[in-house]
Amino acid sequence: MTEIDWAGLRGRAADAMRRAYAPYSGYPVGAAAIVDDGRIVTGCNVENASYGVGLCAECGLVSDLTMSGGGKLTAFVCVNADDEVIMPCGRCRQLLNEHAADGMLLETVSGIRTIDQVLPDAFGPRDLDAVR
Repeated sequence: MTEIDWAGLRGRAADAMRRAYAPYSGYPVGAAAIVDDGRIVTGCNVENASYGVGLCAECGLVSDLTMSGGGKLTAFVCVNADDEVIMPCGRCRQLLNEHAADGMLLETVSGIRTIDQVLPDAFGPRDLDAVR
């Protein structure tokens, strides 16, 4: 894999964050990732008055990935309104794992980590394939 421009990727996440719809929490989040074909996909959180049906930024990012041709994510970051790197929630780690290339890298609050480090022993497509 080529060198990752983490600052540029954070910038794309910050651009997405500024489009977030977060009137209830007041906590906008943006996410950006590099796809294995070099594309960059982004997403932002979209809240709903029925709190439980809000969508995290990672949901929008995976939707962008799917709508723009699919592929596997190779590098990922998400930021808050202060442009600080934040950690994806557990649900979103699972969502990212589903679409991750082997060894996908994430910029996290504790440095660069692989998807396997942020979601060890994850359940995913390989588990389902094993029983088919």
